[in-house]
Amino acid sequence: MLNSLAKVIAAETSEADFRDIISKLPKPLVFTNGCFDILHRGHTTYLEQARNLGGSLIVAANTDASVKRQNKGDDRPINSLEDRMALLSSLECVNAVISFDEDTPFNVIKRIMPDHLVKGGDWDIQDIVGGDIVLANGGQVHSIDFEFNRSTTSLINQIRNV
Repeated sequence: MLNSLAKVIAAETSEADFRDIISKLPKPLVFTNGCFDILHRGHTTYLEQARNLGGSLIVAANTDASVKRQNKGDDRPINSLEDRMALLSSLECVNAVISFDEDTPFNVIKRIMPDHLVKGGDWDIQDIVGGDIVLANGGQVHSIDFEFNRSTTSLINQIRNV
């Protein structure tokens, strides 16, 4: 029986349990993060491309409070953190999902120390948060070009203007 929610690492997970979960994931570890408010083709293609860089993909999702601080609009996120994490964990290419409440995923990146740190093509490699520590640890930082130019904000605007 499938249980994609088993991929969700709860915020209250102890450090020892967190380390155990991460250590059991196939290597090399790939990490990315984002709001993933309304999952669309751009997201899924990007996540599949990221996963192809290694053995496991860990996705960190901004908490609802963190999304609100991203200046995406007063009504964002549309979907709650719980729903966003459930959708992400249901994707075959995603091995683990975790949340973060800070404005950036720097602390999560430090905890995981991935082999590959990935963001979308709208990020310059030198601007990717945590890139410095991943590179210093022998890892790689990637900015993946968008295959499908989609955005949640555009989708919301399109829905509102119909």
